[in-house]
Amino acid sequence: MLEHCAHARYVWNLACEQHLHWRPGRAGAPGYAAQSRQLTEARREFGWLAAGSQTVQQQALRDFAQAMANFFAGTPRRPRWRKAGVQEGFRIVGRRGGHWDVRRLSSKVGEVRVPKVGWVRFRWSRPIPESVKSFRVNRDRAGRWHVCFAVIPPPIDGPGTGAVVGVDRGVAVSAALSTGELLTVPGLRASEAGRLRRLQRRLARAAPGSNRRRRIKTAIARLKARRTDRRKDRVQKTSTDLARRFDLIRIEDLKIKNMVRSARGTMAAPGKNLRAKAGLNRSIHAAAWSRPATRLEHKAAGRVEKINPAHTSQTCHACGHCAADNRESQAVFRCRACGHVDHADVNAAKNIAVGRTVTCLPRPTDPDRPPVRGALQPLGGAVNREPQPVLSCV
Repeated sequence: MLEHCAHARYVWNLACEQHLHWRPGRAGAPGYAAQSRQLTEARREFGWLAAGSQTVQQQALRDFAQAMANFFAGTPRRPRWRKAGVQEGFRIVGRRGGHWDVRRLSSKVGEVRVPKVGWVRFRWSRPIPESVKSFRVNRDRAGRWHVCFAVIPPPIDGPGTGAVVGVDRGVAVSAALSTGELLTVPGLRASEAGRLRRLQRRLARAAPGSNRRRRIKTAIARLKARRTDRRKDRVQKTSTDLARRFDLIRIEDLKIKNMVRSARGTMAAPGKNLRAKAGLNRSIHAAAWSRPATRLEHKAAGRVEKINPAHTSQTCHACGHCAADNRESQAVFRCRACGHVDHADVNAAKNIAVGRTVTCLPRPTDPDRPPVRGALQPLGGAVNREPQPVLSCV
């Protein structure tokens, strides 16, 4: 299987080099059909390439062609080079029961037949329908092998009670629900984080290319893989629970890609507070902001709404008063108008649940009452609380 990964990576990098060689004025880079003919000639000339699976190598070309089509359509970034030990994997496509097959041995063990490898056992985690036509084998940096069958699971049905929930995402609290629940994404324990720091110091002293450096990198990869697995597990369980409990899920419409952008700047205009911004970016990534929203859109298709997050953390859920002084600290919200006290993230989640957003400019008010910075307009939909009066602008 490592040879299959090497062949798929080699073919992908050759296709990437052909497209990077193109410049204005030169002939267009070859497409999949031309590259497939070139692959046939290369397999006829080089025995080490012919010893591998033709399906694996051709599928690498198909994946590259699809990646380039997606890039020209404006969806993801341009396909890049694959590196040994990092992007290890290959894909098998074809009719089940032909050159590949899968069978179940027990309740938790199955076998898949990989071309030119044979039957390989794996942990059976969920049912595999008969209509599956492809699967992918990956190897992560920790040395673990994973097999993934291309099956789109059906969305989860809601309870049908009209229940609505708002989700506020943060750094100290990964996700706060309008029901008052505070959710956190687990990471490494204190002992594991200390061991990770010690391993990183040892890695800095290890000689490049040595066996000691390879063993240290593997140990670091295992710790990081453990942290990633814990985050993914919590995200999957949380998104499934929300999709089953609520009919409508409202989350903040955050531009996460812009929020985690580096503040380094340029040589002419260097950035400021780089260490603090880098720490904030790491905290945002550790809280896994984007992954729960993506999983919710898959599991609760058509039942997820994105709400403008402007001033949701500064607006009182009880009376609608909006002011920056309402939020005393990261966790305490105290309304200066009505005295309502709540957890700051839960108060923001309640505003998100009813679809509140600031829609107008400030207006003058009585001197005895704090200024109201905007009108709060509900966006519609069922809510799970008593309706509150809506402030209007003059």
